[in-house]
Amino acid sequence: MSSGPGADSAPAPTTHDTLAGKPAPGVGKPAGSSMFSSLKVRNYRLFFMGQVVSNIGTWMQRIAQDWLVLSLTGSATAVGVTTALQFLPMLLFGLYGGVLVDRLPKRRTLLFTQSAMALTGIALAALSLSGHVQVWHVYVAAFAVGLATVLDNPARQTFVSEMVGPDQLQNAVSLNSANFQSARLVGPAVAGVMITGVGTGWAFLFNGLSFVAPVAGLLLMRSRELHAVQRAPRGKGQLREGLQYVAGRPELIWTIVLVGFVSTFGFNFPVYLSAFADDVFHAGAGSYSLFNTLMAVGSLAGALLAARRGTARMRVLVAAAVAFGAMEIVASAAPSLWLFALLMAPIGMFGMTVNVTANSSVQLSTDPAMRGRVMALYMMVFMGGAPIGAPIAGWVTDAYGVRAGLASGGAVSAAAAATVGLVLARMGNLRLSVGWHHGHPIVRFVPRENRELATVA
Repeated sequence: MSSGPGADSAPAPTTHDTLAGKPAPGVGKPAGSSMFSSLKVRNYRLFFMGQVVSNIGTWMQRIAQDWLVLSLTGSATAVGVTTALQFLPMLLFGLYGGVLVDRLPKRRTLLFTQSAMALTGIALAALSLSGHVQVWHVYVAAFAVGLATVLDNPARQTFVSEMVGPDQLQNAVSLNSANFQSARLVGPAVAGVMITGVGTGWAFLFNGLSFVAPVAGLLLMRSRELHAVQRAPRGKGQLREGLQYVAGRPELIWTIVLVGFVSTFGFNFPVYLSAFADDVFHAGAGSYSLFNTLMAVGSLAGALLAARRGTARMRVLVAAAVAFGAMEIVASAAPSLWLFALLMAPIGMFGMTVNVTANSSVQLSTDPAMRGRVMALYMMVFMGGAPIGAPIAGWVTDAYGVRAGLASGGAVSAAAAATVGLVLARMGNLRLSVGWHHGHPIVRFVPRENRELATVA
């Protein structure tokens, strides 16, 4: 790591480079890189280990929170309200959070937000263990976590580049996703055992105490080894400036548009998977758990493959989104439970490839002084898709059946990806090339030939 000012962000990739297969400047795979290369950076290693513990606690609290609300009210609607309250602050204040993150030091911001989320877990634990918890307490805690997330999410996303620099950003983003998916496999299982054995209060307590790990990691970091990033000065019109910045860069706006379509229409798995388990295969909660587990395994594989790839190319993003949508269409027609279950792994893998590639591409294409606002917009679109898409998916499922619902979500995702790919290709003066190489089909975008130069005299 450099002890100097650090590396600047990579310049925004051109449409020609990203679609034609050339990595953007500063985005190429560094020499000697490997699947876990960013863990060689001490500051990121501390961050990663802290997140391992904290992510398990976060998944435990999600399960315990839903179970507690359901046991207090007996209402699935109340569980939905709790989830909505946790996402509402990001929808309302996410862009303003990005403005603040661009002004504030990321490390101190994360110390504040992680501590705040720890206190909510400890407060819920105290109320639950003392027998005084009421549903409105959970509502307040969920909203408080959502408010902390408004700052925490863009700060965590952008702080990664300060820890590892642009050359290792794709790898670090991928490992963060692998970290979260690994916790998704462990946290719910541990929460189930703990809730059954000793009650929800202890799961909340574990989550609250789990934040000690990331806070300790942040405190142990060496400031001189961080890649310095110029912070935006306080001023008027910074929110508008951020939106104008994104609107003027096709590689940003079209990536965010594509992620918005995929997250809104393709990622409604709570609706689809529960309906397939119950209504289509009549197999109960065990199969629903199996579907989610296999999807998490596929997502973990997708994150690790992205870490190994080490580049953020637009063609990878478009191809993964098309494949994700196509696999959903195939899964919608699966005749048996086991075939449907097996298809969850590639769906999870392609979905995670979309997430990781889009995230790292947006960060690497953004000026450091704008990164907080851009990532806040990105996360608002990504996370805000669920409240919009879930009711639509539910209506299509109720009206036409869950197979039609999943197929339509996949079709919209694939069509959006194909459209974005063609738009960017046209803007970059590229054409689609289909050929063969060593017996394998090759589909790629290549520069259009200059017809004037190609004219034979």
